[in-house]
Amino acid sequence: MIGLDTNILVRYLAQDDPIQSAKANDIFERRLTAENPGFVSVIAMAETAWVLDRAYGLSGGAIAAAIERMLQIDVLIVEQEQAVFTAMIALKQGRGSFADAIILALGVRAGCSFTLTFDRKAARLSGFRLAQAGRPVPG
Repeated sequence: MIGLDTNILVRYLAQDDPIQSAKANDIFERRLTAENPGFVSVIAMAETAWVLDRAYGLSGGAIAAAIERMLQIDVLIVEQEQAVFTAMIALKQGRGSFADAIILALGVRAGCSFTLTFDRKAARLSGFRLAQAGRPVPG
């Protein structure tokens, strides 16, 4: 198995640098195999979503499509694939950022009944609860 950093994923998805994109294409199309797959960590996936948003200005729907594409590549093993899929669906439906959705999905997988946050945007996702100063943690 070969670990893949965010910059490899972004160059493969964006195809915006003639040299690095060509190298990323070679990695995905020739070097990675079923016997020697690529590994994508949850952190690399979250960072990829962040870069596509901040550096490339892609919409949530376009980022969700890119993540979905990564999930469909046979020669990739995506860490916590089900949580990544759940976060991608939330992003596709416009229910928050990928990072917020992955935090929530991983918390649910770990058995959390909810996730506290100060982030009002994240709190729009079912499963987050706003933490407010001076109030007891809701049960």
